[in-house]
Amino acid sequence: MNLRPGDLIVFDQNDDGTLYLKPAPVPGAVPECTPFLVQARSFDTPGVLHRLIVGAYRVGHDAIEIRTDVPLSAERTEELLNAARGLLGVSVVAQEPNRVVLQNFIDPSKYGLPQLVQRMKMILVAFLEEMEEVVRRRAKGRRPANLEEEANKVLALLVRQLFLASRDWALARRIGSPDPRQLLEWRVAVHSLEELSALFAEALATLAAAPPAKNDPAAEALATFLPELKGQLKDVVDSLMHPSLDHACGVYHAGGALDAAAPTARGSAGRGSAARPVTVLLRRGAVCLGLLAELAIDRAVAAGTETILVEAA
Repeated sequence: MNLRPGDLIVFDQNDDGTLYLKPAPVPGAVPECTPFLVQARSFDTPGVLHRLIVGAYRVGHDAIEIRTDVPLSAERTEELLNAARGLLGVSVVAQEPNRVVLQNFIDPSKYGLPQLVQRMKMILVAFLEEMEEVVRRRAKGRRPANLEEEANKVLALLVRQLFLASRDWALARRIGSPDPRQLLEWRVAVHSLEELSALFAEALATLAAAPPAKNDPAAEALATFLPELKGQLKDVVDSLMHPSLDHACGVYHAGGALDAAAPTARGSAGRGSAARPVTVLLRRGAVCLGLLAELAIDRAVAAGTETILVEAA
């Protein structure tokens, strides 16, 4: 390990009582990083290069190197640059016709899981508020693409944090998962947030493309349902971040009432109404919130610090 007398050693205790030892990082030193290498004769299929870069980022690679025998076309180069712009902390540090290197500059210890989940909550709330504005004004939305881009950035970083934490228990504790077994719960939560983001983005794009007409009963039902869904979203995420059995049970019960109200909004939509497919998408979003509410109860029960009385049926 190239250790010398006087070098610092980091001791990290695992859950089973064993000690994990490693040399302490030297202040100011730049860690050596072998880039994740993607080598191919050429990239002709649109989207493949973008997905490779996003995948390498999500699983924790800090440096990504793309090499090709045939120089990248202008379209593929633009695709690669768009992929870098869509990932937090990633920049292109070398660019040649046959070689591009991307580098991530984010310190994972600076981004806690609760902080990122709260950021996702704010983005999802913004989706719903934008939908409310479209329904109220009967006019096209202003920022669906911006919200979707921001959501994708945060979600990619969340997945990356989970992958890194699964390999480094000390990092897991620093970013908000003191018990490494909680990483499974976080992954379920992130998957549900990804699903909500996709559903809300599609719903907003549908509304923005065809705002509901005046005196549309489906739009009126949607206008009633959106604030209820937004309130439930806030409550569910808060119950996840601050485990309390009493609060979690209340949120779960409210989710059942929300699910019962959703079909009414959907049923009032006429076949030609733009609100009809949107309401179907939002009802699927309510189902995702129900899964998160169940997870909130699981987390509260796991804490084991609270007892509540449930009335008999």
